[in-house]
Amino acid sequence: MKTCEHIRQIHAVAPTSDVCDQCVALGDTWVHLRYCLICGQVGCCDSSKNKHATQHYHTTGHPVIQSLEPGENWKWCYVDQAFVG
Repeated sequence: MKTCEHIRQIHAVAPTSDVCDQCVALGDTWVHLRYCLICGQVGCCDSSKNKHATQHYHTTGHPVIQSLEPGENWKWCYVDQAFVG
């Protein structure tokens, strides 16, 4: 895992939902869920049709997400394009 300066922006936040609310509003489904470690926003992964987690990054600039899948705890930095610790 790579260490990056963006992990300093992480806050102690809980996921805002256990679904991708944007997909639900559209009547769509998702493959996996990710959540923003800056604000807690939950979005669908890039394997999903709508890629809401990445859209959230492009809209807000919040750089670090974590998997919301059971048994997974990895983090990803969009800026560094790397898994981070």
